[in-house]
Amino acid sequence: MAMMTDPQRATVVVFGASYAPPDTLEYRQAYELGKALACAGYNIGNGGYGGTMAATAHAARENGGLSIGVTCQAFRRAAPNPWVDREIETETLTQRLTTLIDIGQAYVALPGRTGTLLEIAMVWELINKRMMPQRPMIMLGDFWKPVIDTLVTRGQAEADFMHIAQTVAEVVPTIKRYSVNLNG
Repeated sequence: MAMMTDPQRATVVVFGASYAPPDTLEYRQAYELGKALACAGYNIGNGGYGGTMAATAHAARENGGLSIGVTCQAFRRAAPNPWVDREIETETLTQRLTTLIDIGQAYVALPGRTGTLLEIAMVWELINKRMMPQRPMIMLGDFWKPVIDTLVTRGQAEADFMHIAQTVAEVVPTIKRYSVNLNG
């Protein structure tokens, strides 16, 4: 399957909750993240549906960025959000997850539930097992800190790619600092 991204721009994949309505702090934070990434010249990839996915796509559209939504035929209940510029439709949840990982050169995790946890764990495991190149994984805020603290022995591998950013303003500089190969 050919990845449908702008080859002139690196893609940052954002993982997060599908249940964040527009009037919530989570949605507003995701919007600000999408805006910061788009203004820094990155494509934004995500799961293509509602909540924080819609927020980052909305911000990308309003700030000159490109939003790539990776959707799944298994989710028949939902259509992509209206701000997805390019949709990559997959048949299964596993294909959706691997496609999201494949299109990203960096990852940002917002608060979420089991789907977000699965996405984080897959990236983490693939990097730890050297099954994919090391890429930055940034957790925005402290929501995932207990999970990280429980699992990390703070070996060098995790120290090189796992980062916690307390604010949206810290995300782009962190990506740039740890991603010399990104063109954003």
